[in-house]
Amino acid sequence: MITVGITGGIGAGKSEASDQLSRLGIPVLDTDVVARELVAPGQPALADITAAFGLGIVDAQGQLDRAELARKVFDDSAARQRLEAILHPRIYDVWTAWIREKALEGHGLGAVVIPLLYEKDYGSHFQVILALGCTPQTQRQRLQQRQWSDRVIDQRLAAQWPMSEKLQRADYCLWSEGQREVLHQQMDAVLQRVGYRRSS
Repeated sequence: MITVGITGGIGAGKSEASDQLSRLGIPVLDTDVVARELVAPGQPALADITAAFGLGIVDAQGQLDRAELARKVFDDSAARQRLEAILHPRIYDVWTAWIREKALEGHGLGAVVIPLLYEKDYGSHFQVILALGCTPQTQRQRLQQRQWSDRVIDQRLAAQWPMSEKLQRADYCLWSEGQREVLHQQMDAVLQRVGYRRSS
């Protein structure tokens, strides 16, 4: 199985790229989704996070208050490292097991979306790495559409490598400016280049 890692700057189009692969019938795992599942009520990771950051990061329904947790960790690099120490090993276990499972199932290609792929030095797990990119102006506009303040945007950007560095390191770069169809065409071209053929 061809293993593909998808990364790129926040707001750079990773979700659209992974959705396109899913529409083509290619199995895709998004580690942001894995992270949300790991912090669901009753999960050990949520208990560990609560122990580390206090009951104030859980709402009345027992759900993780993601905004409150973000306020704590993006203001404090040591706090962010504590959170990552809780979550990232668990996320790693999930996606590496998923790759093994999809390979055993006989899929020709499987993709994992990992925003911090380079930051966490996961590149060796993948035969092909795709990085999504866009202009800084478009990136900020997309994040503002999520109702994020400029301060929150600056904090999130500071927690990741610059988009330009990820694009420079990747095997293939997909530019997400403009129409979705253009991004889809780029994805189709990459799939041809890496030798993926859909089964008939």
